[in-house]
Amino acid sequence: MSNYVYLHVLSILLVVVGNYNDVRVFVSGVVDEYGRDDFPAEFVFGSGTSAYQVEGAVLEDGRSFSIWDTFAHSGFYSGANGDIACDGYHKYKEDIELMAETGLEAYRFSISWSRLIPNGRGSINVKGLQFYNDFINRLIAHGIQPHVTLHHDDLPQILEDEYGGWISRKSVKDYIAYADVCFREFGDRVSHWTTINEANVYVLGGYDVGFLPPGRCSSPFGYINCSRGDSTTEPYLAAHHMLLAHASTVKLYREKYKAMQHGFVGLNVFAYWFEPYTNTTEDVKATQRAHDFYLGWFLNPLVNGDYPEIVKKNAGNRIPTFTKLESEKIKGSFDFIGINHYSTLYVKDNPSSLETDTRDVLGDMAATLICMYVYGGDGGNGSLPTQFLVNPMGLEKLLNYLKEEYGNPPIYIHENGQEQPRNGTLTDTPRVEYLHAYIGALLDAVRNGSNMMGYFVWSFFDLFELLDGYNSGFGLYYVDLDDKELTRYSKLSAHWYANFLKGKNMSGIILNLKVKDSFSSSH
Repeated sequence: MSNYVYLHVLSILLVVVGNYNDVRVFVSGVVDEYGRDDFPAEFVFGSGTSAYQVEGAVLEDGRSFSIWDTFAHSGFYSGANGDIACDGYHKYKEDIELMAETGLEAYRFSISWSRLIPNGRGSINVKGLQFYNDFINRLIAHGIQPHVTLHHDDLPQILEDEYGGWISRKSVKDYIAYADVCFREFGDRVSHWTTINEANVYVLGGYDVGFLPPGRCSSPFGYINCSRGDSTTEPYLAAHHMLLAHASTVKLYREKYKAMQHGFVGLNVFAYWFEPYTNTTEDVKATQRAHDFYLGWFLNPLVNGDYPEIVKKNAGNRIPTFTKLESEKIKGSFDFIGINHYSTLYVKDNPSSLETDTRDVLGDMAATLICMYVYGGDGGNGSLPTQFLVNPMGLEKLLNYLKEEYGNPPIYIHENGQEQPRNGTLTDTPRVEYLHAYIGALLDAVRNGSNMMGYFVWSFFDLFELLDGYNSGFGLYYVDLDDKELTRYSKLSAHWYANFLKGKNMSGIILNLKVKDSFSSSH
């Protein structure tokens, strides 16, 4: 499934603004010439992947199915799945060599709960433990800082079957026990932990609209014909339990491990930048509601101890409440916030959604989100838009908003990059332009006082994408799925990023890097 469908099922109106050949990147106001040395020395640059998207070996060496395995095998991706993916489980040694050659200072990856603890709780899988220990050791040996995500859309299926996963409060206890194992086994070498990836999108896609694992939803809100779920309550319920699990995990780390390991624990959320569609009061207020429902839903409890007032008001008794003790535990339960950001959306007031008796989270938000797209090809003939209109100023504005609204917390950009068709083209000039512009915006934000700690390009490889399997890719490196060796090929963007990481000054867009036009031309 493409990002076009992803946005469509979130009730977003598509507005086409031009031909891809004419309109590509808005760079007004963004610094254009910079180098690695313009950023603080302690600032880290890296790239990332996640376990299900890259590892493969899904039933090898004791690993059990996760909800993402089950979701993929249900046919959602038209037969594609992560059974092999990039075969990172077997090829990790050469992959880490490639990371080192690229100059990565840090690498963000996730641990598969199902590989480490196949039954969801209890016994540790020795083979899984050995794999992650060796992976971490090799990263460090190559001078690459490991940044670990504990949950990246892949709860063990056995826990989903037993009690419904995150919609049950039992998930909190099991998650804490899993995190405890990871801290104990890896924390002497891992200092940066993210509890849950894209917690806000995970609950929207997995429990409201149904196009992410575990695919729960209810009519009329589901993108798919969901056989189970309740879109009106389950997103709020799952989010509540995730926040409780996160806060308890941070408390565990601080009390049991912090003094010895000196690490940091944070939560990751997906963040658009929202702009009012018009300057009317209604659209301006709707834009703030969008911020509150997308970001405030998770960040407000972490910073202030409770959900935003508008979220509680519009959701009513469908959103759980925190006890006083829970509120005190959640408030301040983070060392950093992880942000995944790709694009800017525009917001139009939609008060009629509040008039319906049955509402989901998007109905409670009472806003229509408008995405600016550009067409590929000739820009017409009924073809679908092919990519977001790129607006790096959106990232700078987002970081300023987080600074002003939430007290300038430490922030890592955990994901940022550009999706393109996965067709073997290695000369990915638009991706180079995208990265150049967004890193320039990032530098502007740092200079303006944003408490930025690091930036990770998504993704290191073209891998099994969350939304559409192998149809698109964000990778710096192409992986040939038709080659039994799954050979990796560097793209222009990999060369550009490597040059930046190795200290070369980025003056304008570097287009003279040498790379073959496509994978096919190299044969």
